Amino acid sequence: MTLPSPAWQHAPVMLRKTLLAQGWNDRALARMISSGEWIRPRRGAYVAASTWKALDAAGRHAITTRAVLQQSKTELVISHSSAMPLYDGPTWGLDLRWVHGTRVDGKCGRREAGVQQHCGLLLEEDVVERYGVPTMTAARVGLEVTTVASAEAALVAVNHLLHAGHTSLDAMRARYDAGMSYWKGTLSTNVVLRLADPRIESVGESRFFYLCYAAGLPAPIPQYEIRDETGRVRARADFAWPELGVFVEFDGKVKYTKFLRAGETAADAVVREKRREERLVELTGWRCIRVVWSDLEQPDRLVRRLRGVLAGVPVA
Repeated sequence: MTLPSPAWQHAPVMLRKTLLAQGWNDRALARMISSGEWIRPRRGAYVAASTWKALDAAGRHAITTRAVLQQSKTELVISHSSAMPLYDGPTWGLDLRWVHGTRVDGKCGRREAGVQQHCGLLLEEDVVERYGVPTMTAARVGLEVTTVASAEAALVAVNHLLHAGHTSLDAMRARYDAGMSYWKGTLSTNVVLRLADPRIESVGESRFFYLCYAAGLPAPIPQYEIRDETGRVRARADFAWPELGVFVEFDGKVKYTKFLRAGETAADAVVREKRREERLVELTGWRCIRVVWSDLEQPDRLVRRLRGVLAGVPVA
């Protein structure tokens, strides 16, 4: 399958040594930086400022990753959190200050100049190519992220890889059992694998699910199907506790921007979602609680609210 090209894939990354060979000098390069036409994603590498400014954090990290590969004196396979942009994945909670790569020669890695080299054992089937960049398979990337990020951030990454169909839980568990269980930093790996669910569709939903786990709340069912009196599926709730008669709708910005219908405004989408919620309440007789991104930034307050709803206490 041919992948659509992300903006960062074909953006020229110009190396100082190449530019000098073409007749540039350091004074001319400095002028391009001071004029604002170019920026340096890392020392000795340049990219057009207009390209850089148009990219999000993940795209900028991918550009920096390409520069690292072009400058590296040893062969690397992009790994850990640096591989997430190559899988069009979210980078929420990941430290993008370092480019992660695994050496193919098996020698001891090092950490310097914004690059973290790893020396984990590479199996033949571990390496693939994404957008022209040598990277780890999604199964291995998901496991690697659990060793360098918080359990919550790792769950966000793993759920994306699963939901997008890049890998499966069986594949991840098999790769984990094939030697990765002894890696440094895998204390949270089992937790993430237990919580991971391909039905979870977004960063916000993964964070909400993790919040329920961390707070000791019952695990809600993701993408719960709501049926009418004939048994026909009428909608899906983002999460539900059917035995408690409660469902959750997570309102991320994407609902009111990316997934707008033809000719629909954000205000129209808000009204549509409200009517949808009313219909779900009519069909089930359950209580609905809406969660937004700002709620996740006040976890204690949100947990109190959830406990009240699950206990049947009126929501303040």
